Amino acid sequence: MSDPYAPPPGQPDPYRAPSDPYAQPGSPQSVPPSYGAPGQQPYGQPAYGQQPYGQPGYAQQPPAKSKKGLIIGIVVGAVVLLLILCGIGVALIANAADDDDPIVPTTPTRGATPGNSAAAPPPGNNNAITADSSSDFGDVCQGGSILNAAEYTTPASAKAYVFANTPTRKTSWSYKSLDSRASYYAKSSDYAQVSVVGCLAYVEGSEAAGQKCDIKTSDGTKLTLDYMSSRYTLTFHNARTGEKIGDGGTVNAPANRCPSFLTYNKETLKSYASPDTASIDAALKKQLS
Repeated sequence: MSDPYAPPPGQPDPYRAPSDPYAQPGSPQSVPPSYGAPGQQPYGQPAYGQQPYGQPGYAQQPPAKSKKGLIIGIVVGAVVLLLILCGIGVALIANAADDDDPIVPTTPTRGATPGNSAAAPPPGNNNAITADSSSDFGDVCQGGSILNAAEYTTPASAKAYVFANTPTRKTSWSYKSLDSRASYYAKSSDYAQVSVVGCLAYVEGSEAAGQKCDIKTSDGTKLTLDYMSSRYTLTFHNARTGEKIGDGGTVNAPANRCPSFLTYNKETLKSYASPDTASIDAALKKQLS
């Protein structure tokens, strides 16, 4: 039986190694070098500098590096630069604050005329108030003034109120009754027409013994009081400005007769006489005539 895989007659066998045409008859065939021999590369290993068998002849590309580190480095560098710039700015500001000779920009100012000094306006009265009743005018006797008081023009046209303190209440000023027939008289509701305030101030240490007055209190208790006399000084003031405009002299507070009504100190059982009304009116007529 013939071999089905045998080559046709006259054709070489493709599966048989070709014979060496230069081989000498009877000479041994070439033997491949033994593995690991000196000077020879191991069988199947590429020579140094050559690519392995079956691989492309170009060099392999290194794996692409991640850009994450680069981005982080840029951000860190920007932050450091910003901190450096801020530090420089703070240093410049601090140095400017410590400058011995700061440069101050000059602006043209309108100065006073040569030879004439610019006078500052007079200060206002910080104790001035707007009155809403006649009792507010008592503030004039404590250094105040009334913003809505009438303007003081002439003494003859002025309306006036008078207030007085007491030996026991020196900072409290109470209204004193005046002659309702006088030209300077003003009702309590006509306070906006008042331009003059008279102040009766108790003279310290001027009290003197007067009368012994027997009274009966509201609960029926009987008491004997020392009715004391004293002196006052009367001054007149412009109600709107608080400025003193005149002196009324001394006004006595006589304790010659026991009044039907009086106030007293429960501890000392002393009562102080009021300034004489007729003396007050006489001083007002003289000042405002």
